[in-house]
Amino acid sequence: MGRAFEFRKERKFKRWAKMAVQFTRIGKDIVIAVKDAGPHPETNSRLRTAIQNAKAVNMPKDRVDAAIKRASDKSMANYEEIVYEGYAPHGVAVLIETATDNTNRTVANVRSYFNKTNGTLGKTGSLDFVFNRKSIFRFVPAEDLDLEELEFELIDAGLEELYVEADEEGNDIAVAQGAFESFGSLQKALEEKGIELKSSKLERIALSHHEVTEEQAADVLKLIDKLEEDDDVQAVYHNMAE
Repeated sequence: MGRAFEFRKERKFKRWAKMAVQFTRIGKDIVIAVKDAGPHPETNSRLRTAIQNAKAVNMPKDRVDAAIKRASDKSMANYEEIVYEGYAPHGVAVLIETATDNTNRTVANVRSYFNKTNGTLGKTGSLDFVFNRKSIFRFVPAEDLDLEELEFELIDAGLEELYVEADEEGNDIAVAQGAFESFGSLQKALEEKGIELKSSKLERIALSHHEVTEEQAADVLKLIDKLEEDDDVQAVYHNMAE
């Protein structure tokens, strides 16, 4: 059927694989949220956030409802959230957020990925000076929305920066960024203004970036790919310069 068909098929499979990973990670977020504060999103801000993120990646409602129902079962074990830190080859800092029901399996897997790619797994807190945790909210800006005015109105809720970036399809996405401690107040302020959030996350932002060559970047990406393919990994952050 030709190269064009094979290319489209490969892209579709990659998109499906990425979607499956996103669904698994959000499913864990839902379980953790329900175990923490109950199954009602109107009184559980973390669950409300997880549901918003599920909508953003088109996760079916029945899968969301099933995850909430499973988590409500007291016999179901919760996931433990653990952060791992280390260095990829060529001195690039890497921080991994995990959610696991088997810590021995998770740490063994993470350590093996570092070892196989000539990286080094470090101690917890060793990269506190490299990354800063921020509250990040993304939404599609309405045509009649004045972002400068919105920025001014959100300052009291903890907004530090409001800017526009392009998503994977090239569409404009507004990004509201605040301190880690401002997550709840910023989320509430955005919701009260009727803004439908595309995603709400606590992300690790690199305070400085490490320059590498193209060949070195390929080595680093081997580690990052291995980590991101692991079912226990929720997010991977690094300070490699783009």
